[in-house]
Amino acid sequence: VMRDKIVLAAFIILVLGAGTAIGLLTVPGAWYVALTKPPFNPPNWIFAPVWSVLYVFVGTAGWRIWRIAPAGRAMKVWWLQLALNFLWSPVFFAAHLPGPALVVILALLATIVAFIVSAAATDRPAAWLFVPYALWVAFASLLNAAIWWLNA
Repeated sequence: VMRDKIVLAAFIILVLGAGTAIGLLTVPGAWYVALTKPPFNPPNWIFAPVWSVLYVFVGTAGWRIWRIAPAGRAMKVWWLQLALNFLWSPVFFAAHLPGPALVVILALLATIVAFIVSAAATDRPAAWLFVPYALWVAFASLLNAAIWWLNA
């Protein structure tokens, strides 16, 4: 039981810690401020709290699957979505490439859906923890596409 709690904390620290670090290293700067944004662009302050909650969900889902099938398909897809998630900010904010970032975020969305499908067979709560994440990334994909389109 104690080991489970330590591993859960490690998953959450990995996801939340790395996500926060990447966010701090790729802070939207003058380039982002100068972009034309769609009318549905949320205020900047909303992103940190939303991502913090989602990262806790992502870490918890990964932990749940790791406990049941650490080498299974769902766990492999979990690691892939995490890599794509961590890749998006550097491509969009640091490299200033909304087009390639759109490709990354659409691949991320596909892996999130793949995780939901594969995790549902192993652990339904893990799959459900990814539903808000899928919805947010779908919205973020639309936002990324709109920013790319408006600034092409």
